[in-house]
Amino acid sequence: MIKRLDLGKEAIFPLILKMSWPSIIAMTAMSVYNFIDTFWLARLSSQALAALTVCFPIQIIFAAVGVGTGIGAGSFSARMFGAGQTLPAKKTAGQIFFLSFFFGLIMILSVLFFGDVILISFGAFKEIMPLCHDYLYIIVFSSPFLFFSMMSNNLLRAEGRPLLSMYVVLIASFASAIFDPFLIFGIGPFPRLGIKGAALSAVIAQIIACTFSICFMQLKSSKYELKWAYIIPDFSIIKSIYSTGLPSIVINLIVSLVLVIYNHVLANFGFMAIAALGICFRVTGLASMVLFGIGFGLMPIVAFSEGARLYQRLKESVFVALKVALIFAAAALIFLEIFAPQIVGLFSNDPSLTVIATPALRIHTAALVLIAPIMIFINMFMGLGKGTLAMFLLLFRDSIAFIPLLIILPFCFGLSGAWMALPLANLIALFAVLHWTKKELRRLERS
Repeated sequence: MIKRLDLGKEAIFPLILKMSWPSIIAMTAMSVYNFIDTFWLARLSSQALAALTVCFPIQIIFAAVGVGTGIGAGSFSARMFGAGQTLPAKKTAGQIFFLSFFFGLIMILSVLFFGDVILISFGAFKEIMPLCHDYLYIIVFSSPFLFFSMMSNNLLRAEGRPLLSMYVVLIASFASAIFDPFLIFGIGPFPRLGIKGAALSAVIAQIIACTFSICFMQLKSSKYELKWAYIIPDFSIIKSIYSTGLPSIVINLIVSLVLVIYNHVLANFGFMAIAALGICFRVTGLASMVLFGIGFGLMPIVAFSEGARLYQRLKESVFVALKVALIFAAAALIFLEIFAPQIVGLFSNDPSLTVIATPALRIHTAALVLIAPIMIFINMFMGLGKGTLAMFLLLFRDSIAFIPLLIILPFCFGLSGAWMALPLANLIALFAVLHWTKKELRRLERS
């Protein structure tokens, strides 16, 4: 039996580690899969890697809906458990069945009817358009299963069972990583499908992950109950979910928009620049996922402490998580700055790509020590149910700071300017986040 953690009584530092490390491993495993996906497609061709990068915004949209709804559901159910109101928390599990099917159907129909228009808006051009089409029209069928897995992951963490949420992501990542080379290159009895194989392996992996998610939520040890009556839409619970979750969805949709603009800006420098961006996202994503994992581990503790009115415990939890995140970010920064050329060399032996990707990776890596405190405080706001504030702060970073920098800096510094926009935007955003964090902490002190 998986032991349930007591979010209100366990020592803070060990609890942060216990809540965070399953999320860290799960998020890292997902990032490692993306790393492996990029590795194999780079072996296929630089054009395939560029096509994968162009299609990346659709995966961010999937994540926006799945993670955003999951964050809202997890934050709501954790507050209900903390306040001793178990029935609304139990019903939340049934609502994600309806929501994952509903949004999955919308995604599939949107791609089937408007797929080529979507790809052009994402920055696809004639040279890589067929590869983009092959990938998108298969990967979209993973969306209902991916949505459910992401949503249920947050519910499992909210009831103090982060290990189970980790297992789901590990299962999906390992399954996809195993199928990838077989389906891309046609090893053994498998057909050689190229970029279609990468998309198909992702669909298979998400079906497997969804199956395990359902099994874990039906365990006798679970606080949730999967009843048919709970699957019927309950709009009062859905409203509560999206009061916190909708801002997160908007935040991630803005991230998708930023990537689209990034693709269009880099298209002026050729598909090699877009391929370099794909490498940067995958590599820095490994470090970023650890920071996200720490934040995800913190959020249920903050939500529970808020519901139980344990305000001093809430503050201490935030600062312990902040120290852990900063130490890791500094170590990752040093490592990636030193070994950037060797890491880029893992993906491609093409000297043209290496020349572009190495400085890009070093510049992007500089943002890690800025992202660490931003992610910790954003998850604090999410746990407190202040999703609108979190949305505002990240919208400020991505819209008001990043997009103008991304458009202006390339005119002044060429391709280097496109890379510099990311760390500069995070630096500007950090000041805004710290301002609102101080105000929120003063409110907690008065409480």
